[in-house]
Parts: sequence; structure tokens; C-alpha cells
Amino acid sequence: QVQLVESGGGLVQAGGSLRLSCAASGGTFTDYAMGWFRQAPGKEREFVAAITRSGGITYYADSVKGRFTISRDNVKNTESLQMNSLTPEDTAVYYCAASRYYNLRYYAKDPTKFDYWGQGTQVTVSS
Repeated sequence: QVQLVESGGGLVQAGGSLRLSCAASGGTFTDYAMGWFRQAPGKEREFVAAITRSGGITYYADSVKGRFTISRDNVKNTESLQMNSLTPEDTAVYYCAASRYYNLRYYAKDPTKFDYWGQGTQVTVSS
């Protein structure tokens, strides 16, 4: 079983940047595709970004494309989300997730296909 712990959230002004990190333990990191989801108050959890096991292919929600970058370090067993040009609409709890499924391109946006989740980290963007 994989344990995921996020860090790096906080309060930032609009236009600013934050970098989220997710540390994985308890499993073989390269057995999992990884993703980031977020949930704002009163809204459903939504897909943000995902990355394949090798890190060679990435997927993004349209709302973050060009502003956010997902990456992973398969030596350090970590996943990161670099967030630039933040807006108040990016305010949410951000969750790191791991998936055992293959063919990420078919399910990257589906949270039910992710098996393990972190506890979440709050990101607040002020206007």
C-alpha cells in the first residue's frame, strides 16, 4: 500500500506561484501513474494534471494548461506540481493520487481510477 503526503500549499497573491510536492512511500513508485486533483468548497473533486510512470507523458486540465507543470522524480519517489500565474479560481485543496491502471490517456481525468490519495494541501489565492 502506498502512502502519499503532500506539502507546499499556502496563501499566495494572484499572479504568484507555488510548488506542491508529494512524497510516496510503502510501495514501488514506478508501479503507479500519478496525478493531482483539487476540490474547492461546494464543488466536486476535479482533475488537474497526471503523469505516466516514466514521466514521459503528461496530461492537463484545460484550465491549468500553460500555467501548471507536473513532474516526478523516480529516484526520490516524489511528484511535484509547479503552479504559476495563479488566480483566485485556483483556490482549493489539492490532492496527490496514485493509480495502478495502465493506459493513463483513457482515464487520467477519472478520480475513481486512482487507488491511493494523500490528505490534501490547501492552496489559497487572494485577489
